Amino acid sequence: MSHVETVRRGRVLEVTLNKPKVNAIDLEMSRDMGRAFAELREDPDLWCAILTGAGEKIFSAGWDLKALDAGDMALDNWWEADYGDGGFAGLTENWRLNKPVICALNGLTIGGGFEIALSCDLIIAAEHVEFGLPEMPLGIVPDAGALQRLPRRIPHNIAMEMFLLGRRMGAAEAAHYGLVNKVVPATDLMDAARGWADQIAASAPLAMQTVKEVERAIECRALQEAFAHMREGDLPTYRRMLASEDAKEGVAAFVERRDPVFKGR
Repeated sequence: MSHVETVRRGRVLEVTLNKPKVNAIDLEMSRDMGRAFAELREDPDLWCAILTGAGEKIFSAGWDLKALDAGDMALDNWWEADYGDGGFAGLTENWRLNKPVICALNGLTIGGGFEIALSCDLIIAAEHVEFGLPEMPLGIVPDAGALQRLPRRIPHNIAMEMFLLGRRMGAAEAAHYGLVNKVVPATDLMDAARGWADQIAASAPLAMQTVKEVERAIECRALQEAFAHMREGDLPTYRRMLASEDAKEGVAAFVERRDPVFKGR
């Protein structure tokens, strides 16, 4: 039985983690998540996704420490194990996934669960959500994305507080730093996420995918180098977008004052 539930809603793939009690992710669940996001990546009829957790208590506690303690998962060179397509949880190292993923955080987001959220493109959090990185007292570090991504999203010294002191951050503070895009009542969470997903799914998909492809390629490059890489680098989605029927359709619809009909080509 898979603990990763997927539902197709038009052009949107909804992925729900449902492994009581804390959505802890072992190798099998990671592979299931990898398969779900590979489906998103490869299916031309899917244009974006929503990732959430079942219930209102917890989104995910990340790594399944019981499986780790039992020897079912390795700690030394852990990344060499078969976590499936896209690395841990199917997202943290999914470098070919250009379609937008909205993370709808329904509860506590800690450890590897926090790292999964950091891998998404937009984050909507319920008001009661808290973020935390409890690895230090366990003698390990959050090296599946938090060390790499968090200091780029919030002030460095605040990230260090979370790393070294293990302090938690509430949804409102996360929104203050721009870590979270939007905070809503828990009852409104999925409506808000679906509203954004529908807006994305109504837009030209190659343009949406180009944003991810280009941003990933130019991150941390100097400004002049970023321009040069966008124009001369290996960015196939960007090239397809510039020559696409959708680009012509978008311009024509604007001139003709009508809604565009995008087809993803």
